[in-house]
Amino acid sequence: MSILRHTESKSRTVKEIKLPYRTISLCPECLKVINATVYEEDGKVMIRKTCPEHGEFVDVYWGDVEMFKKASRFAHDGKGVKTPNTENKRGCPFSCGLCPVHKSHTALLNIVLTNRCDLACWYCFFYARKAGYVYEPSIEEIVNIVRTARDMKPVGCNAIQLTGGEPTLRDDLVDIIKAIKNEGIDHIQLNTNGIKLANDPTLAVKVKEAGVNTVYLSFDGVDEKTNPKNIKEIPAILDNCRKAELGIVFVPTVIRTVNDHQIGDIIRYAFRNMDVVRGVNFQPVSLVGSMPRKDRQKYRITIPDVIKKIEEQTDGEISRWDFYPVPSVSPITHIVEAITGQPQYELTSHFACGMATYVFNIDEKIVPITRFIDVEGLFEYLDEKAEDLTHSRIKTLKMLKGILDVRKFVDNSKAPKGFDVSKILFDVLVLHDYSALSEFHVKTLFIGMMHFQDLYNYDIERVKRCVIHYGTPDGRIIPFCAFNVLPEIYRDKIHASFSVPLEEWERKNNRKLKDEIVRVVRKPKD
Repeated sequence: MSILRHTESKSRTVKEIKLPYRTISLCPECLKVINATVYEEDGKVMIRKTCPEHGEFVDVYWGDVEMFKKASRFAHDGKGVKTPNTENKRGCPFSCGLCPVHKSHTALLNIVLTNRCDLACWYCFFYARKAGYVYEPSIEEIVNIVRTARDMKPVGCNAIQLTGGEPTLRDDLVDIIKAIKNEGIDHIQLNTNGIKLANDPTLAVKVKEAGVNTVYLSFDGVDEKTNPKNIKEIPAILDNCRKAELGIVFVPTVIRTVNDHQIGDIIRYAFRNMDVVRGVNFQPVSLVGSMPRKDRQKYRITIPDVIKKIEEQTDGEISRWDFYPVPSVSPITHIVEAITGQPQYELTSHFACGMATYVFNIDEKIVPITRFIDVEGLFEYLDEKAEDLTHSRIKTLKMLKGILDVRKFVDNSKAPKGFDVSKILFDVLVLHDYSALSEFHVKTLFIGMMHFQDLYNYDIERVKRCVIHYGTPDGRIIPFCAFNVLPEIYRDKIHASFSVPLEEWERKNNRKLKDEIVRVVRKPKD
């Protein structure tokens, strides 16, 4: 169990959300903006909405009421956008770009490098051969996208994810990474199936030297049945990234009845390879397209469902109460802002968007950070001290050492040997020495999840607070759950307008897209 001591604190409890409540959603059939009710039923959080033309839709919003209420206590809105790129003419989510009503800055910007892929997966309609065109922005267009996000106010984006399709198919990938790094971007992630990283032993070194910090690796299971995409290449991917000293985050898409029985196995596999694997970021499936309710009930899995399976499949080594929602870390931002007087990166997504924890290897056992740190007490303390520092005119190093004492929130007898959380926090918060944070990530395994929406569980309040965005060549910055859930308005429409016909691309490059296919992934049989 956790050592938390502040789970019933007044400042958290008063913020706890009350069910039922009203929100705004979309009709899955006609995209009409309609009212929705979020309510409790049989221990779950449900969402119900009725379209005048297409009738009622009911789906699971979150699979556990108590975890939902805990997460809601950390709800926190950001500073908004002072330099919007679009006007709010059609309302959310039809005016994205970002528009003036958006409540969070861009924490991570996705840039699609190509819609080509070396896999042909049964469920993918984004792939170039199916789309009929090839979308590949030029380096100049990519740099302009980066500059737009970087220069946003009050906080510019400083973390980029290169995605696709399969971005490693770009012959100029290394040049793209260098160009982004030259724009002053600190963190670059490469989102990939890893097949080229396995087959080309030099690629991991090349992208690391060019500026990639993390490989965001598709990893849906530990055997060929659950992970037909790249299970054969995984050992070589790990070895090549290990040699390049390039960290990996496993990214499993979790589907009920398909691979949810291997959630614990995925964590244990990552735990055994902590020298190169920095985290596991589970993504509960987003059920895109039209789907009857019985199929949604079969495949739907939500954040608390995944967390409960983690608890079950790790025999309680990791508990459901070890996880916290994304905006829970806002106090860290607040104290840095109080010290510097400048707006800082702040993760202010909707509390229902994601949860996470960190685990350590102590005597070959998985030990969550909550076993030796009073997380909620620490966050409350940092918020209180941020308030004090905001009103203080004297912020000398000596004074900060006196006011920031986090040792009372740490049980050193249970902490990993040589892990001085007090020093790490002081170095990061006060000295702005982020090398200490890098050391922290090397010694821990991040376990998180981010549940992107679909039209059945769509909540526009979540879209307004999204922190994971896409940059496009037309100068817009678009929240993830608008870009991908409304492809006819955003992703597909934009890409088609900046693309070349398939035949033209093949003629110009003197090769066929079908020849790039390494593997066909077919729909699993029931």
